[in-house]
Amino acid sequence: MENTYILTLSCPDRPGIVHAVSGLLLVRGCNIEEAQQFNDHATGLFFMRVQFVCQDAAALVDGTDLAGALADLAGRFDMQHALHAAGEPMRTVIFVSREGHCLNDLLFRCKSGLLNLDVRAIISNHRDFYQLAASYNIPFHHLPLTRETKAKVEARQMEIVEAEGAELVVLARYMQILSNDMCQKLAGRAVNIHHSFLPSFKGAKPYYQAHDRGVKLIGATAHYVTADLDEGPIIEQAVARVDHTHEVEDLTAVGRDTESQVLARAVKWVSERRVLLNGHKTVVFQ
Repeated sequence: MENTYILTLSCPDRPGIVHAVSGLLLVRGCNIEEAQQFNDHATGLFFMRVQFVCQDAAALVDGTDLAGALADLAGRFDMQHALHAAGEPMRTVIFVSREGHCLNDLLFRCKSGLLNLDVRAIISNHRDFYQLAASYNIPFHHLPLTRETKAKVEARQMEIVEAEGAELVVLARYMQILSNDMCQKLAGRAVNIHHSFLPSFKGAKPYYQAHDRGVKLIGATAHYVTADLDEGPIIEQAVARVDHTHEVEDLTAVGRDTESQVLARAVKWVSERRVLLNGHKTVVFQ
């Protein structure tokens, strides 16, 4: 991925955007490897992701030429844009409680080279996974949380996130509700995973409730975190079929597998700059 960069952008839709972007890169000797775009007719917005290679791109990006040209382009088209080196791992902090299937899956995928993440820290309100973190040589922060200490703990959590320069925070089955203030501070960079029974089967032991009702589908949803609990912009979802022969333990196992896979796909797409926010929805360039 050396000399490979990713440009993402969004702006009001109008003629000439693709031509302007491709022309800007062409005159600077860049070769486009992948380009995807989406015109949202409902909102009138245009979204684009461009992956390109340029032997002199490092000088262009680190200097002022490309940055200045993009700034001019953004001004012309009222555009929001971001430019990143494709091979640079995304700095990430993972939150977890007492269910470790998603955490374990993410760490294994990172170690195997399947996720381009730099996991800087693991934060938990329990000690259960400090040995797992140590096995991957990742700092583990045990921050017990109660109603009385919530504000203080969240302040410490944000200190860690900012100190590590985290672009991404993953709630890998972190069973605590973030405050509105915390959600605002993490807006656009925190991803959560939960079972897709909601709004049914709320609270404790959802799989017991689902088994009691004889559900036939088990699902999982990965979404950005907002102050509206479990209602943030959706990144990925999946379902798995079950039947009357499945006991509660079977449903739970299927649910955990589905959650792990859905979260891994969502995190992968985010780390590859394939997910763009579109109001209360997302555009995902797979």
